[in-house]
Amino acid sequence: MKPIKKFFFVVSVLFCFMNMQCEDDDINIDSNNLLIGNWIDPIYDGEQTSFRRATTLPDEDYGILFKENRDFVERSSGWCGTPPLIFSDYNGKWQLDNTLITLSKEQFPSNYAWRIVSLTENELVVKRELTEQEQDHRELMILFNEFQELASRFSCTNASDWAFTAYGSKACGGPQGYIAYSTHIDTAIFLQKVDAYTQAENEYNVKWGIVSTCDIQNPPKSIACQNGFPILKY
Repeated sequence: MKPIKKFFFVVSVLFCFMNMQCEDDDINIDSNNLLIGNWIDPIYDGEQTSFRRATTLPDEDYGILFKENRDFVERSSGWCGTPPLIFSDYNGKWQLDNTLITLSKEQFPSNYAWRIVSLTENELVVKRELTEQEQDHRELMILFNEFQELASRFSCTNASDWAFTAYGSKACGGPQGYIAYSTHIDTAIFLQKVDAYTQAENEYNVKWGIVSTCDIQNPPKSIACQNGFPILKY
């Protein structure tokens, strides 16, 4: 190689290294499964997230690695998001069923799923998809909101116009807590909704093996009105 050509070759290599522009040249792509590899630089657009393929995961940013043995590594700062961010690796397992990627790990959230919108050699676009457990939990929260909204329909100005009842089912037994409600609402419908939620939560706990503390909360002794809201006194 002539000296001048050698000089420009060395300069181009150094420039490529310093500016990280030649990274994709060294990426090994599994043509049999394009999902295998490192995916970084998430771009969020509504419910969709786009990733770029890379040789390695970044030190101080989010990324995910899909391995051939169905293991995966999620490099994340966790769900708190409070600076300074400290990134760590969270290990888990992944499964691919047609276009649905199911991910499971010990850390929260322990189970979640992505639906592949598009997948090429250089880009992965996914959409968050609710798991069966998340769908069941969403339905449970709909039931909870129904009786909670009914209970708070009136402002609390006179404590004698209010009562309370237990609601929910802890996995270890007993109610989740107590809720105050105005006696001016249709109390029969309200208590039916509370019972429906309590039964649904018990079924949810059994179905998904939910665990909880076993402490038993004593019922309130009275109700007081404060700034228009009912306050349970224990």
